[in-house]
Amino acid sequence: MEDSEEDELLNLSLSVAADRERKKKGKTIREHNVSMSSTTTTTRNSYERKIFRLLQMREQMLRQDHHRRKGVVEDGNGLPLIHLLLSTATAVDDNNMDSSLENLADLYQTVSITGDSVQRVVAYFVDGLSARLLTRKSPFYDMLMEEPTTEEEFLSFTDLYRVSPYFQFAHFTANQAILEAFEKEEERNNRALHVIDFDVSYGFQWPSLIQSLSEKATSGNRISLRITGFGKNLKELQETESRLVNFSKGFGSLVFEFQGLLRGSRVINLRKKKNETVAVNLVSYLNTLSCFMKISDTLGFVHSLNPSIVVVVEQEGSRSPRSFLSRFTDSLHYFAAMFDSLDDCLPLESAERLRIEKKLLGKEIKSMLNNDVDGGVDCPKYERMETWKARMENHGFVATKISSKSMIQAKLLLKMRTHYCPLQFEEEGGGGFRVSERDEGRAISLGWQNRFLLTVSAWQSV
Repeated sequence: MEDSEEDELLNLSLSVAADRERKKKGKTIREHNVSMSSTTTTTRNSYERKIFRLLQMREQMLRQDHHRRKGVVEDGNGLPLIHLLLSTATAVDDNNMDSSLENLADLYQTVSITGDSVQRVVAYFVDGLSARLLTRKSPFYDMLMEEPTTEEEFLSFTDLYRVSPYFQFAHFTANQAILEAFEKEEERNNRALHVIDFDVSYGFQWPSLIQSLSEKATSGNRISLRITGFGKNLKELQETESRLVNFSKGFGSLVFEFQGLLRGSRVINLRKKKNETVAVNLVSYLNTLSCFMKISDTLGFVHSLNPSIVVVVEQEGSRSPRSFLSRFTDSLHYFAAMFDSLDDCLPLESAERLRIEKKLLGKEIKSMLNNDVDGGVDCPKYERMETWKARMENHGFVATKISSKSMIQAKLLLKMRTHYCPLQFEEEGGGGFRVSERDEGRAISLGWQNRFLLTVSAWQSV
């Protein structure tokens, strides 16, 4: 978007709120710029009315009960809605304001955050596209991009962790690889394991590893587990430490220690013990970095630690989305699968499901559609497994085989967590969650129907 267009949109959105206030007070205020041409004034008023009307339609959508909603999805066919969404994304990318606003208005009359999975996911993409038309300083931008509170974000994360195999698949598979690396070095590691977690995120991953290690330990032959976790803020790190320390107290044969560090901290000494097994945990972390240089720097630092194992878990993309439209299309495929998979976990009317979609998935959708505005233009969120593989190899890592035990564990997890749709294994198509071995057994993926969602791989430095 050109600077002049951005300035115009900002002025338009600001004047909407100002105009409402002027009318409320019954006063007429003369425009300061008396030299503005009548054509420009007409255009300004036209866009002003359209943006205001668009936001009114959004508010109506949010208030309206989904049982009374009528639209193109009522027969279960979401293709017309998807086609309209893609046309709108093209118009937004082309800076075609008239077509963008017209299509967005049509979409807001059809979508619903309490409708079926297609209506729901499209609703958040419409919000993201609407926000893209505004500047960051617009009062309406923050309304569309509303950030959840810390408590809301935690609750939505907890809900998804509890009802879906999504996070548990990543954590259990990663932990199994870490446990096996520890077992291989038991004769020389002094029964000490040091995990360096680059995104500790509440620490939900580690209770299962603590329990698995405690089963191998005895009062006379204890095991030491140290977790160095990087977090977003001190409060989160303190809560994570408290949660894990309290959990570990139930296992007297395990010596547990947690060291919390803020993301971006300059790490000089990670307090490594002699001969300890060092495992680096990169679960959904690399794709959060804002540029490829930061990814490269991170992998270089990880390699310098000479770890016994590096576990990488990343959301799966179908291409390298460098343009907005390709990123949009890839995100739509991914999140459509995520929203659809929730049908297997929670009923449509579930409060937990609405919270997951709004506070977790919806937030990520809107962020991804606007991340180039925030400085992340050269860093695609989701990439193909092959892209991550090449990147790891270029930084001196070699992939290791995923054990048969990890595969069995993943299948068992899906069997326990799948409620309505039939399971699929290997490369079968069809409905429901599925688990697949890839790259000749060097990676394992969780998928929904024909779409890969997450891929886990384990690496050693060479």
